[in-house]
Parts: sequence; C-alpha cells; structure tokens
Amino acid sequence: MSIPSMHRRRWLALAGASACGAAFFDAPAVLARAGFAPDDPFGGWPLGVQTYSLREFPFVEAVRHIQGMGIHFVECFPRHFPIDAADDVLRDNQAILKKAQIQLAGYGVVEFTRDHEANRRMFEQARRAGVRNITANPQPDSFESLERLVAEFDIRIAIHNHGPGALYDSIESVTRAVEKRHKWIGACIDTGHFLRSKEDPVRAVRELGKRVFALHIKDEARQEKDSHNVVIGRGHLDVVGLFQALKEVGFPADGDLALEYEANPANPIDDMKACLDVAREAIQKVAKA
Repeated sequence: MSIPSMHRRRWLALAGASACGAAFFDAPAVLARAGFAPDDPFGGWPLGVQTYSLREFPFVEAVRHIQGMGIHFVECFPRHFPIDAADDVLRDNQAILKKAQIQLAGYGVVEFTRDHEANRRMFEQARRAGVRNITANPQPDSFESLERLVAEFDIRIAIHNHGPGALYDSIESVTRAVEKRHKWIGACIDTGHFLRSKEDPVRAVRELGKRVFALHIKDEARQEKDSHNVVIGRGHLDVVGLFQALKEVGFPADGDLALEYEANPANPIDDMKACLDVAREAIQKVAKA
C-alpha cells in the first residue's frame, strides 16, 4: 500500500529537517511549514502508543486497534515485535505496520549490561528493524559499551525510569546517568513512574531538556508506589504542562512519544481513546498559548 500524501508530506518534512542537520527542532512548526499540521489532530506531534498497552492482544490485532485510533506511531515491546526474529518474520511484521500506515518510532524496554557483544547484537537487530530509539534499563557497568555503540550505529538510548526503589526512580538518578555521556544517551520519561516516585514529570522534561528522546505518557491515581493508571488528566499528570515543556525543549520529531495505558489490559481501548482525546485538547491549548 502506498503512503497517502498527507503522511508522505510528514516524512519528507522530517527528512528535510534531518538533511539540514537539525537533530532537534519544534516538530509542529516544521510540519506546519510542510502543510501537514492542518490535517493532523495532534498538530504535528509524533504521538503514538506503547504496544504494551495492548499486551493481551496478538500483534496483528493490536495494530488493528491502534490503526482504529488514528495513530501512526508505535513503540513496540519485544513480545509484539521481536527484532531478533528470522528475516521472513521481521519482514512480515514490518509489512503489517506499513500497511496500517504506522511508523516504528521506538522499541523496548530492554536491558543492557557490560557484555559488549550482546549489546552490539541488540544494536544490529535495531538497525535491521529500522529502530532509532531504544528505551532501556542499562546497568551502570554498560555505559562504556553503550558510548561506543550509539556513536557507531547512530541509534539513541533512552533510559526508562521505573517506580520507587528501581535503579532509575528519580530525576536525579536519570540525570546522573546521562550527564557527560554521548549525546545519544538520554531519557525515556515515564510520567506514571515518576508520579509514583513523587517526582514531577514536567520538571523532568525541563531538567533533562535535549536528552529527552522518548516518553511513556500515563497518569496515576495516587502519587505512591501502590497505584494504578487512570485516563491522563484525571490523576496527577499536568498534561498541558507536559506538552508545553516538550515544546520548550524542542522534542525531536523523530522521537518516541508514546501513550502507555497499563490498566484493564483485557479491554483498554475506550480508556486509551479517552487519553488521546485529552492529549489532543492539551496540544491545541499549547498551540494557542
């Protein structure tokens, strides 16, 4: 299936920006100049879905649901899209996404250790699958290896924060991990986990700035370890403030901006659609500000 002109304009705009050496830029502004934004309910933002939200569904069915939501970007978790699969399986999965007009914006969450050869295999598989952003939980002894690999492969590592007590459970822990590292070692801000750690996701975006390559957007009923996801904006997440901060830091248009909804895994569709409605309204408010 050929890519409709609207989506072709999006990717031509991104390619043109990359060709000019713009690693980071205001995605909505770039896409508006390409004549895309008026047709896009998300104002040019590369808003997608983490397929873990649909973990109870087979890959093809998950893609069908995402397509039905009008979404064109995904971060796939390994069970849905094993990038170490045989060539024919990988091609089939890529064809499924292409037919649904969905771009693989990211992949994860994966582990990295000091085992350089194992890390290299993951990067080789990511390149083979067309992945630019890997959300990851790297062990402290993995960074010497990762420094070499992100430079060689031009693939970003986005450190994913988890909840209280995890290796990366605070803004400070992520900042310490990425500072003075290669420019492609950055952050995947999981807004829900930061809320569970009593951290402000909006402040995380501003403090990590150009190191923010990915987000898992979710909201929490409580700001404590024992919590559960709710529709974004109904808990403790400042959705408008989040998109305003992303605009301020120049979130990359080829970044990985994914809604993740972990509640009600057997039937999350209606709540995911409600989340997307809230995100759409927040984006419109930021555009008018």
